Amino acid sequence: MMHEQKDRYQRNGIVSYEEQLLMKQKKVCVIGCGGLGGYIIEMLTRFGIGTMTVVDGDVFDATNLNRQLLSTLNTLGKSKAFTAAERVENIDSSLTVQVVATVLDRENASDILKGHDVVVDALDSNSARLILLDACRDLDIPLVHGAIGGWFGQVSTVFPEDEFIRSRVRGMANKGIEKQIGNPSFTPACIASIQVAEVVKVLLGRGELLREKIMFIDLLNNEIEILDK
Repeated sequence: MMHEQKDRYQRNGIVSYEEQLLMKQKKVCVIGCGGLGGYIIEMLTRFGIGTMTVVDGDVFDATNLNRQLLSTLNTLGKSKAFTAAERVENIDSSLTVQVVATVLDRENASDILKGHDVVVDALDSNSARLILLDACRDLDIPLVHGAIGGWFGQVSTVFPEDEFIRSRVRGMANKGIEKQIGNPSFTPACIASIQVAEVVKVLLGRGELLREKIMFIDLLNNEIEILDK
């Protein structure tokens, strides 16, 4: 690692130099580059994840400006996925970004996800989330789930053999809660931070994961609840 690169990551602190080099070998796929996804991509980049695949078939519009990190007046009408890749390049050009500017579906999920060490769910649809859960199970890839709505959010880490979050998602009607109650600027940043911490723990094999558990966060009443099966 060049001197500049070594200096770049010295404040990470929680990892050794050898572990930082290991992060450069890891490959993470982020599904969704909007509210959650923008913050997730930002933090994974600054932590030094070597390769990221960013997946989103949407473009930015004015309704994204209140909360989506990558949404600016200059990116309105532009691809979310390509904008995310440009952001990564501007932060650390030594990293590799693979852009998939399309919507994940049952036909393309396997091709998009295969070969990654961890997948991150930054979706806003339970129907798409079920496709993602099934594909990660079939490919034997851990998934870090996140969802937000208003003051509230949730996080869970799902390994291929885990069933708790799958049963919960299948039991939830896809009512588009984000569009109903919206999201302020701080909710996606909060939940994305916890998701990235889970990704790092999976990659390092360290700490207690939210496996077979869901962390519910209520920012209005400052309440955190962890539900398990």
